Amino acid sequence: MKEAIFAGGCFWCMEAFFDSVPGVTDVVSGYTGGTKAHPTHFQVKHGETDHVEAVKIAYDPDVISYEKLLDIFWKSIDPTDPGGQFSDRGAMYATAIFYTDKAQKKAALKSRRKLNKSGVFDKPVVTEILEADVFYPADEDHQGFHRKNPYHYRKYKEGSGRDAFLRNTWFKPSKNVLKKTLSPLSYHVTQENGTEMPFDNPYHDNDQEGLYVDIVSGEPLFTTNEQYDAGCGWPSFTSPLGKVKENSDLSHGMRRIEVRSDFADSHLGHVFDDGPKDKGGLRYCINSAALRFIPKEKLEEEGYGEYLIHFDKHR
Repeated sequence: MKEAIFAGGCFWCMEAFFDSVPGVTDVVSGYTGGTKAHPTHFQVKHGETDHVEAVKIAYDPDVISYEKLLDIFWKSIDPTDPGGQFSDRGAMYATAIFYTDKAQKKAALKSRRKLNKSGVFDKPVVTEILEADVFYPADEDHQGFHRKNPYHYRKYKEGSGRDAFLRNTWFKPSKNVLKKTLSPLSYHVTQENGTEMPFDNPYHDNDQEGLYVDIVSGEPLFTTNEQYDAGCGWPSFTSPLGKVKENSDLSHGMRRIEVRSDFADSHLGHVFDDGPKDKGGLRYCINSAALRFIPKEKLEEEGYGEYLIHFDKHR
């Protein structure tokens, strides 16, 4: 295993971004970059130390590269903000990359230069690249917060402004662009909460191994390992691979739980509690029109090579 350390504002959010990435074996929230030993959350939050909130990531370099971790990091923050991140203000929420060796430093500097030249932002990237210092884990209450308190976490992330910023910057083209790039059915489903016809869609009976991604943003959502034939005429899964949002849906005189993609906010379908009991009892009923399927043998060439590990486990 190798380690990577990133500061990107609230460590609840940063931990969530890396937690389910293939090749990442552990993510710890904590504090680094300061001189006071064993700082408390209260001290850091109230500016009584010079630490920043950060996450320490253990990862397998044979599965995921440091460069890929950097890409995830940049797409999780606003790297042009020198005063904190979104609604969290102050030096304790500043962004930084803490390299652990010369190779990480070189890769971080290269990625920052590339981002500055990309034209994604009209302001310069101010994220610092610093040598790793002592990392102090936060209290247990802050570890895995997004899993322990999912409702509180989702409300915080959306309310802070981070979700909207990332969605608009990286993951969701304008409505006009989507109308030109998506089929009328895919646009209707993802942007207008539509539903395709059962059985008359390409993936309800798919028997190939592979990965399903959001047709709008490309964010990974489901694999065929979790897909099963529910007899309903739509692709059905026992659980998502990527992070999805689940919202109450009272439309059409029904009480349902809607499923939307995390970053692009695409409408995907609904989740029901009539799935296989031995797999958790849930059925994620998803529209084919909201998905793009990537066969296992094409994952590497399409930039999703790190997800091959999911299929290796099922050989």
